[in-house]
Amino acid sequence: MGTTQLESVPEPKYWHLKTVLSEALDSEFSVGEILPNERDLAARFGVARATLRQALEQLELEGRLQRRRGVGTTVAPPRVGVAVGTEQQAWPGASGDVWQAVDCTSAAPPAAVAAALETGPEETVYTVRRSRVSHGQPVAAELLYVPASSVPDLSAIDAPSGPARARAVLRELQRLELEGRESAVELGSARADDARELDRLPGAPVLVVTTRFLAGGRTAALSVATYRADTCRLTFGDSGGVEIHQGPERQAS
Repeated sequence: MGTTQLESVPEPKYWHLKTVLSEALDSEFSVGEILPNERDLAARFGVARATLRQALEQLELEGRLQRRRGVGTTVAPPRVGVAVGTEQQAWPGASGDVWQAVDCTSAAPPAAVAAALETGPEETVYTVRRSRVSHGQPVAAELLYVPASSVPDLSAIDAPSGPARARAVLRELQRLELEGRESAVELGSARADDARELDRLPGAPVLVVTTRFLAGGRTAALSVATYRADTCRLTFGDSGGVEIHQGPERQAS
């Protein structure tokens, strides 16, 4: 590779460097290929390593790069599309749900979750942990908070813990009449647990989709789903639920 020096430009140097790096990714690298180390890249483009890191972080946020434990920085594949719709209403775990139940615990939820669920300090809240895989790679992790009052007939005898317990909670939810669902999306940073499950580094950019499931005039369940921002692209449509497909040009259905 030749040496490219950046000339003085009116925009921030790291932003211009990001554009130059993006063009290099298109012309010189293939998906999955490991980039040279930061020292070599900084020398090639004649910038400080701090400037280079800013550009690399922006490219990671845009889904062009992935930082992998023990591997380094690699060229990312095209983002998968995630369609978030509101027309069709269904409980988590309903027929066609592609999430996989991992575990279920019962403990006091975070204060923000307790406030959203309007649960009392003594009320049991089940936390169902689920994961989602697309094309062989983990793309999302979910924590579904369900107050005991939403699943009053749940028996601890049949499924005391683990995936079976999680499926039992989801099955009991289906007994309620779903009145609606409300979703919000925000950009966040991966916590240690999410990073481990999604094969990311702690602090990596993620997309957090929070969904309130309404029944009986209250929030009967609350889902906090964390998606990899480097491989997922959110689209909004009328499909209902969250659907993942491969390729940037296809429309989710």
